[in-house]
Amino acid sequence: MNQQQDQLETLHEIRNIMDRSSRFISLSGLSGISAGLSALAGAAVVVWYLGKENISYRGNHAITLSLDNILFLLTVALVVLVVALGLAFFFTIRRARRNNQRTWDSKSQRLLINLAIPLAAGGVFCAVLLYHGILYLVAPVMLVFYGLALINGSKYTFSDIRYLGICELVLGLATSFFVGYGLLSWTIGFGVLHIVYGALLYFKYER
Repeated sequence: MNQQQDQLETLHEIRNIMDRSSRFISLSGLSGISAGLSALAGAAVVVWYLGKENISYRGNHAITLSLDNILFLLTVALVVLVVALGLAFFFTIRRARRNNQRTWDSKSQRLLINLAIPLAAGGVFCAVLLYHGILYLVAPVMLVFYGLALINGSKYTFSDIRYLGICELVLGLATSFFVGYGLLSWTIGFGVLHIVYGALLYFKYER
């Protein structure tokens, strides 16, 4: 019985070594939490701005925005992205150093490439929607392509990211039918889900 248990433990250790050699495992759960908090802060700014401008997102599916409105929303989105990425890099690098792991190697490169392809396609498609004035689909499309990016990149890091990607994808597709809830779904997808995922990842791998 002890011999069989030793064999199982050996196989488990071999699998862990193989995972470490083929997957980028320095991602920190705090990165997800900080990204979620950044998204919530950005959503709060957008809600305040829409209220100040008397723009009802839910009340009008064919919402029209001025150039100033669009530039403000894009600026908020860009600031949220920069802050979220900055904090993600900080926590990831800190965890990698604690574990004596490299942050830039073939594993992290494969992860970034597989994340970047769907994200770049989604960014271009969102630009097309803005160009044609189909603003109410921008939020669902962002969630859909982000979910696809996470699913695509999950092969090169923690498999748990795949489940987050599926949730983002389903949420984006559902919101495509209920476009009046785009801002709410964006807040849930990029805010709440990131915080929940980050907390689960932190307590599972970092405690």
